[in-house]
Amino acid sequence: MTDWTDIEAPDLSEFETMAEAAIATLPEVYARAAREVVLRIEDFASDAMLDELDIDNAYDLTGLYDGIPLTEKSVMDQPMGPDTIWLFRRPILEEWADRGDVALGALVAHVLVHELAHHFGWSDDDIASIDEWWT
Repeated sequence: MTDWTDIEAPDLSEFETMAEAAIATLPEVYARAAREVVLRIEDFASDAMLDELDIDNAYDLTGLYDGIPLTEKSVMDQPMGPDTIWLFRRPILEEWADRGDVALGALVAHVLVHELAHHFGWSDDDIASIDEWWT
């Protein structure tokens, strides 16, 4: 039996490691482009993000893509900042605990792929070819 008294939830750094491991498993053409997106790991979305998305409960947002999808970018666009994917540790941990049927690293990868889909402008079929949960 596992002794749970000394086990702690993964910290922000460990979440980043899981997300980077997920990027490394992508087909190289996507992995290379995904590494160009800034990856931010926070415990929760900021109040400003939640307000902008009209979300009342911070646990309802596990990830967010902030940028212009590649399918919509133009050479005429002035960059407002780097494309960024935000992963929110506490809501992901909450979903993981509620599900109870998936490895945490797999859930982090699933949320990351969903946010990458916004960046790449992927269709549902594109996502399903990368993320088996999407079907």
